[in-house]
Amino acid sequence: MTNSIDEIAGADFILAIGTNTTETHPVIALQVKKAVRQGAKLAVIDPRVTKLAELADYHLQLNPGTDCALLNGLANVIIAEELWDKDFVAHRTEDFASFRQWVSGYTPQYVERVTGIPADVIYKLAREYAGAENAAILYTMGLTQHISGTANVHAVANLAMLCGQVGKKHSGVNPLRGQNNVQGACDMGALPDVLTGYQKVTSDEVRAKFARAWKVDTLPASAGLTVGEMMAGTQKGCIKAMYIVGENPVLSDANAGDVKEALQKLDFLVVQDIFLTETARLADVVLPAASFAEKEGTFTNTERRVQKVRKAIAPMGRARADWEIICLLAGAMGYTMNYQSPAEIMDEIASLTPSYGGISHARLEKGSLQWPCPNKDHPGTPVLHKEKFVRGRGKFHRAEYIPPQELPDQEYPLLLCTGRRLYHYHTGTMTLRTGALEKYYPGEYLDVNPIDARKWKLTPGCRVRVISRRGEVELVVRITDTIPPGMVFTSFHFPEVPINNLTNPAQDPIAKIPELKVCSVRLELL
Repeated sequence: MTNSIDEIAGADFILAIGTNTTETHPVIALQVKKAVRQGAKLAVIDPRVTKLAELADYHLQLNPGTDCALLNGLANVIIAEELWDKDFVAHRTEDFASFRQWVSGYTPQYVERVTGIPADVIYKLAREYAGAENAAILYTMGLTQHISGTANVHAVANLAMLCGQVGKKHSGVNPLRGQNNVQGACDMGALPDVLTGYQKVTSDEVRAKFARAWKVDTLPASAGLTVGEMMAGTQKGCIKAMYIVGENPVLSDANAGDVKEALQKLDFLVVQDIFLTETARLADVVLPAASFAEKEGTFTNTERRVQKVRKAIAPMGRARADWEIICLLAGAMGYTMNYQSPAEIMDEIASLTPSYGGISHARLEKGSLQWPCPNKDHPGTPVLHKEKFVRGRGKFHRAEYIPPQELPDQEYPLLLCTGRRLYHYHTGTMTLRTGALEKYYPGEYLDVNPIDARKWKLTPGCRVRVISRRGEVELVVRITDTIPPGMVFTSFHFPEVPINNLTNPAQDPIAKIPELKVCSVRLELL
């Protein structure tokens, strides 16, 4: 997030796109609700009628996968009507002239044909966003899990820069992270092309700095593989062993049937987790990890806030903290890691990572800090890009609309979209073991529009087989007008309904994120 969570309540206008905030980020949704109570306008761009959409002044039920066209259409109107922030664009950005010429093709009339959103609504929304003093954009994986995910994010950034809604309070571009330490994992280099703090592995200077600290001669100069590329490499026999930490790809990855098959082909699989997940059941070795309550360390949340985690109880059974397990493994493989505590590891992180340079466990004992925090006297940074962007001037990108890789046809006439439910989380590893949450929401449903239910002769509670080009699952039908005709919806929380056996592994060519949000399916009544 460029801004902080509590700033959302002070926005005059909130544009929420591809996010079911009230169910997937309920704490952040409280800030959205507060803003609305205080008079903020709320626009929700989502095919479904979510609880958030029910609060909205504008609910745009666009055709799934057409977000980029709509965002470009808003930019088109803002430029055509001379509504953009001319001072910000002139002094803080570059390539506006070429962007202006290119986006002129995304007229509201053209965008209406693509998205299904009436042109007059596009005009009104564009004027509202451009006229707001402080406008915040919120988005999640409903925007990114498409083959056009990178273009979608570029289109969001274009819109925010166009109206000068970056670098000040109550505004910004705010991706809401889906798990409590996803931001922290990425910050620490859990991506194939960077080391900590997003320092590129292709940089000679960066590699030399880390090599000195780690007392090795050299580090690899090329990027590694994404999860999808690793699974493909396993299928081809190029990868023989894998070490999976805190992830359940057998349920969470696109085309999960092939993922399971790939893992079964490995010569050796190690899974490190707090429960015996569906993925861990395939492992040759399972390493029992400690939960958040059994270890010391930090989490970095969606607003870049680094928070201290304190051990409440000793690890149960043979479980150990992740850092201890990794140190023991490294030693067994011939590289000695002599860390004595998470505090010592954080000190090394600070010494190698400019954005974490001023963060230590001693400081975090007094309160959390938001990076960038470059030195021990720095108070942290609630708002990014106040004076300039990291690259200097913000660059307008050509973000072309690309249709979903799969669209309905005669054989597969419906679009399947997946997401989350309020009571559960990710693949249910934790929330299906509470003894409480699963009582409130004990099983999954396939949400179907009444028009489609009549067409397919479905009744509430009947069972259907949902079939895609990759697999099939069986589900109980729930008929609801919160889903538009031609679309069905369900979650990926329940192991007995492995919905990602159906989803499309087609990837965004840049971010390599699969198109989990849109695939074509058909229904068979059981």
